[in-house]
Amino acid sequence: MKMPGRYDRQEILAEIGLIGQKKLSFARILVVGAGGLGCPALQYLAGAGIGTLGIVDHDIITLSNLQRQVLYTTEDLGKPKTDVARARLLQLNPEITIHTYAEKVTENNVLDLFSNYDIIIDGTDNFATKFLINDAAVKMGKPVIYGAIQGFEGQVSIFDSKYGPCYRCLYPKPPQQTIFNCAETGVIGALPGIVGSVQAMEVIQWVVRHPSFQPLIGKLWIIDARTMETRIVRVPKQKECSVCSKLLAEIILPTDFPVCSLITELDYNDIARRNDVVLIDVRELSEYVEGHISGSQHIPFTLLQKNTNVFTSQGDGKICVLYCQKGVRSKKAAEWLLLAGFKNIFSLKGGFEAWSSHG
Repeated sequence: MKMPGRYDRQEILAEIGLIGQKKLSFARILVVGAGGLGCPALQYLAGAGIGTLGIVDHDIITLSNLQRQVLYTTEDLGKPKTDVARARLLQLNPEITIHTYAEKVTENNVLDLFSNYDIIIDGTDNFATKFLINDAAVKMGKPVIYGAIQGFEGQVSIFDSKYGPCYRCLYPKPPQQTIFNCAETGVIGALPGIVGSVQAMEVIQWVVRHPSFQPLIGKLWIIDARTMETRIVRVPKQKECSVCSKLLAEIILPTDFPVCSLITELDYNDIARRNDVVLIDVRELSEYVEGHISGSQHIPFTLLQKNTNVFTSQGDGKICVLYCQKGVRSKKAAEWLLLAGFKNIFSLKGGFEAWSSHG
């Protein structure tokens, strides 16, 4: 039921008004990633009255998320982010429609995910997915509200190849020296709140289209949270761009996802709170015999590489957490299984050594 007065404070703005509010109510926005950037963006877009929100995220809520993903609480640990986000946002504004997709964005599903939405918010934290989002959006003619954070620096831009550059005009290839979540460089919790809020503001500007608005097309907004200095860098459209200079039919979506973009790591605290976990040791037999986690199953990675069918009867209806000695092989094994089509596969952060440190 519609509640009069919900949007009064923004409708009285000349730049929004009743016409702008109606535009917001008809907008369909897809948010990819319900994490540090996605949470504040979702909250402000729901509050603003965006008619339809889509949320894509395959992850569950872990303890380390709560420092910056303030849409969730300690009671939500272990729950799917999409389920909790939808419930909280509908508490905030029951007048909107929210669709959830508890899956990874891949080259196989990205076009279907994007098809029913007007604008895509990129709230992801790895280059592989950002390139995939960009390429699919260019192919479908949809704008992307880009956001990124690393340490104390945040960035926002709008990439829409019809009016300006795309993400590959800025980054033709993944930078080798900085891979956001693989390097685990850390982030101060308030920064994604700022960046995600700016992304939400850019969506509102893009939807309402008031003449006074100057959205970040062809511009990269950068904030340094250490000094609170902001600057805008011009991003030109590249005539030789490997994606947006092509005919749409010629754009081929990337498939080369690195391990770090696919695998979610859980730690001891995440697992200890759950009763639906199957632990699987992927080390060699000699290592398993020397010591292993009580109750875990043993399926060596070398065996999985030869035949993933040995995994088919493992963990039916539960989440499977793979572990090795330090967490390196288990991430590779998890990637192997995910690419083979298995779901709910995770890796134990720090491996057996980290688990053993808890006694």
